[in-house]
Amino acid sequence: MAAVHRDHGDHGRADPGDQAVRPLRRGEPVRRARLILIWTALSAFAIAFIYPFVWLLSASFKPRSEVFDHRLIPETFTFDNYIQVWQEAPLALWMVNTLFVTVLAAVAVTITSAMVAWGFAYFRFPGRGALFSVVLGTMMLPGAVTMIPVFLIWNSLGMVGTLTPLWAQNLFGSAFYIFLLRQFFLGLPREPFEAAKIDGANNWQIFTRVALPLCKPAVVVTLLFEFQAAWTDLMRPLIYLRDSSTFTVPRGLKALLDQFGFGGEWHWEIVMTASVITTIPMIILFFLGQKHFVKGIATTGSKG
Repeated sequence: MAAVHRDHGDHGRADPGDQAVRPLRRGEPVRRARLILIWTALSAFAIAFIYPFVWLLSASFKPRSEVFDHRLIPETFTFDNYIQVWQEAPLALWMVNTLFVTVLAAVAVTITSAMVAWGFAYFRFPGRGALFSVVLGTMMLPGAVTMIPVFLIWNSLGMVGTLTPLWAQNLFGSAFYIFLLRQFFLGLPREPFEAAKIDGANNWQIFTRVALPLCKPAVVVTLLFEFQAAWTDLMRPLIYLRDSSTFTVPRGLKALLDQFGFGGEWHWEIVMTASVITTIPMIILFFLGQKHFVKGIATTGSKG
């Protein structure tokens, strides 16, 4: 009987393990609701960003009369727009020009900005902070302030009408990329650099063989940012380019819009199709570099 009473007493006593598990069970619906809310919000934002491109892609397969019918699945599906756009404009030449300018611009600004950022992060010299503040202060200048002086410089050099002004300005670096790369360099330990110096490496070898490989994610981010900026740049091609044989993709799209968007014809299907063709390379580029892109953004943002 004593054993029976003892068992009843044990049965009525609360198990400490149950007290530890019970709050988690009570909070489980709240956590699930929070996750559902987060995923719903992320899905809504994703749809909001993807929808314009899906609409553009759908419009490129529609005849002129159905371009603005707001159907994501075309009622009349046609490939004629993709055939006509290559006949109406030298789209391949424009893409080659854009690729030439974009690659040179991205490589030039990445190398020069990394060199300047490395100097500010690694070397200790008087006035370093003040000079870096001056570099950052250049970001406060609107592009309209320097537009005319820079044009006059290139005009005096006889470069107006060529592709050179579209990428050669990047040989002087970019304040934004200098700041971005400097923050990454500051987060690197100095031991590998000191070890390389003991082994007899000079400053240039330390920069190219040690520092740059360690900041590969940040370099990829800089390349992707500038590639996108140069690929979609319209202002400078409008200022410097005159002949259609030197047009870049954005300048060529502007010419197509002027040709087919006015004069009573309104061939918007041609403009939509050309926009799709020129947007696809950027999507492929970001898809291939998304791993380094996400890693570079995350690690750069955590540097002090």
